[in-house]
Parts: sequence; structure tokens; C-alpha cells
Amino acid sequence: MSQASLITLNLILAMMMFGIALSLKLADFKRVLKAPRGPITGLLAQFILLPLITWLLTLMVPMPAEVALGLILVSSCPGGSFSNIVTFLAKGNTAMSVSMTGVASLAATVMTPFNFMLYSSLNSDTAVLLTQINVPASNILVIVALVLALPLSLGLLAAKLWPVFAARSEPFFRFISLLTLFLFVLIALTSNWSAFIAGASIFLLAVIVHNAIALLVGFSSARIMKLNKADTRAITLEVGLQNSGLGLGIIFTFFDNLTGMAIIAAAWGCWHLISGMGLCFYWQHHDRKHGIKIASNKEVQCGS
Repeated sequence: MSQASLITLNLILAMMMFGIALSLKLADFKRVLKAPRGPITGLLAQFILLPLITWLLTLMVPMPAEVALGLILVSSCPGGSFSNIVTFLAKGNTAMSVSMTGVASLAATVMTPFNFMLYSSLNSDTAVLLTQINVPASNILVIVALVLALPLSLGLLAAKLWPVFAARSEPFFRFISLLTLFLFVLIALTSNWSAFIAGASIFLLAVIVHNAIALLVGFSSARIMKLNKADTRAITLEVGLQNSGLGLGIIFTFFDNLTGMAIIAAAWGCWHLISGMGLCFYWQHHDRKHGIKIASNKEVQCGS
């Protein structure tokens, strides 16, 4: 990919994060401090448990090194804005989901490069790839900071100084964020279509299993902490729906020649939309069937 294309893609990613920040307020971050149990549970599941379990998976299950590297990278990314939309539709704790997305995006400027480089180096197969490519962790850190931390900070500032602009333009930027994800997925798949078709069964199986694990990690963490249904749904979706657009941005910038890695991140970008909405519809059906209403983050049992 040309340098101009890489710059354009990273600018689009930055704009996506700017749009996410327009829906955030300082109160969202204060909310994490006032009621930390749920967000901390989700963030630990996101940045500690999921990368660790993914690394163990790449050690125990035979797979191509590029596939393993792609899974490790995706597991190191924060949740994306799509998780906020699905959490709202699933009657989860949307406020906490938005707060977690903001905090996780800031934390990802350090945790994403750290987890990716750490667990990639602890797998002998992926460590060889990293050695061959020779990408310093500092380079990934700079890119992640530029496409996450900087636009997120600017978006928060814009939301504070120009709230009317933020309110009116936030839906547009949310649309752009989803469009960006589809754009990145389309580029990755069309550029590597023959390889994807040749190994479709491996790629799809790896992504479906890994996504199921991510959702289970979020759900199990919340249930262990005995959180209510609204919080559990928010954490499940925040951990299970990754910002694969960020992963693809990193791949296009540093690992453009690793076909398998790009396909894994692109397939994740497609599949997590399906699994997220599927889980949302299941929860909606379950609530209707059992007469459960979830309002103000509290569960209310209706009828007998």
C-alpha cells in the first residue's frame, strides 16, 4: 500500500475516534470513578484476560503464524463504537458502555502495543515473524497514539466547547465510523481474496471461535463479579466486539505483506457485526419470553 493511502486510512481512523469522542463527556469518565466495579471488570477482561487467553489458544491449537499474529492483534485492540449501539439495542448499560469505550481507547494507546508485542514474542512462531519484519513497539505506540489518543482528546474538547455542533454531528461521525470499518474490511478482503478463498475454512473457524471466546470472557467476568443484567450485557459486548478497524490500520501500516493477518482482522470486522446483533436479538427474545424489563440498569420481573 502506498504512503499516501496509509496516511489517508489513518486519517479516517482518527476521524472515527474523533466522532466517538463527540458522544463522550467528562461525566462519562467520572462515572467510572464513582461506580468502578463494572468498568474495571470490563477493562481487565478486555486488556488482561482476552489477550492472555488468546495467546494460550495460539499455543495449544496448531495454526499458521500469520493467523496467530492476527488473533493476538485483534485481542489487543479496545472495543469499538459498534458495541455502544448494540448495547443500547440489547437494553444494556449504555452509559457504562460509552464510558468503557472512552477509557479503553485511551488505555489502548499503551496496552494495545504492549499486549501485542508481549504475546507475539512469547509465541515462538509469531516471534519469528516479528523478528523478520523488525517493527519496534515504539512505532506502533506512536501510530496508536495518533489515531486514538489525539483525536479522542480533540473530540472531547470539541464536545465541551461546542456542544451543539457535537450533538448535531455525532450521528454523522457514527455513520462514518461504521463506514470506515466496512471500507477497511473491503480493502483487506479484496486485496487478499484468492488467499481468503483458499483458506476460508481456517480463517472463518479461527474468527468464529475466537469471537465466541471474547464474548464468553466478557460475560463470565461480569457474572463472576455478580453484576446485573444491564452491566453484564454491556461488558459482554464491549469485550466481544473489538475495534478491528484499528487492527487493520496497524496491519496496513506495518504488516501489509502478511496476508493471513489482514484476513483475520477483516473477517473479525464482518463476523463481530453478525455475532453482536445475533446476541442482541437473542437477549431481546429472552426478555420478551420471560417478561423481563430492564430499565435504569435494574432488572424488573413482570408477571409471574
